[in-house]
Amino acid sequence: MNTNIKKSGFGKRLSTMLKVDFRRMFTTPTVWIMLAVSLALPVLILVMTSFMGGMSATDSQTGVEETVQTFTNVWQAIGSAGGNAMSMDLTSMCNINLLYFLVAIFVCLFVGEDFRSGYVKNLFTVRSKKLDYVLSKTIVLFAATAGMFVLYFIGAMIGGGIAGLSFNLAEVGATVGGIVACMISKVFFALVFVSIALTLATVGKQRLWLSILGSLAAGMLLFTMIPMMTPLNSGAFNVALCVLGGPIFAAGLGAVSILILNKTSLV
Repeated sequence: MNTNIKKSGFGKRLSTMLKVDFRRMFTTPTVWIMLAVSLALPVLILVMTSFMGGMSATDSQTGVEETVQTFTNVWQAIGSAGGNAMSMDLTSMCNINLLYFLVAIFVCLFVGEDFRSGYVKNLFTVRSKKLDYVLSKTIVLFAATAGMFVLYFIGAMIGGGIAGLSFNLAEVGATVGGIVACMISKVFFALVFVSIALTLATVGKQRLWLSILGSLAAGMLLFTMIPMMTPLNSGAFNVALCVLGGPIFAAGLGAVSILILNKTSLV
């Protein structure tokens, strides 16, 4: 009697892994909390800072009284057209770029739970390959990240309306096309943060504090690149750089993650 044992192909394995990861992600409260924070954060920032308008503060070093800078235009919550990486004012620090750190924390929490619960060890023992796991996690976490950026954008529009801020694009040197290109660039640039956090999560495993600290430290080093790579007046070059560079960077670090999983203990 002949028996034919069919081996699952890469596409089928990845499809199954994606279904499992999407189901696991959207049945846990973490992703919903992160999405809610992404929506509420810009509303709180824009509304609360609007109350600070006209207030003054004295510099402790120079003794000079300065007016506290606040948001005057809703698009400042998305970024700046100049892409000045060295600016340290309120509008450059409290904008959508804060989400990159939230993304890093989310990735560490989601992947860390796999190691804490023993899910990873059971998964690899039964069927899955390391490549399927890393690729599936990257895609699923990137999808959640894109949702976080979209919700932040919506929240910024709501918060700007409540705070009575200007929506005039010309005031910030941007156009509709530039805003669209800016958001696309920011979403794909987030792949860099996703892949870094994923790699560090495979290093930290159950030591969640280690992976989070490492991811935040790496994020701080890359933070100054974000305004330059994704300014409000982004164009085709910015989009191409992020759309192509993000996946390439993710593929490189994905290979590192696979190597780590192959060479280290899963607990």
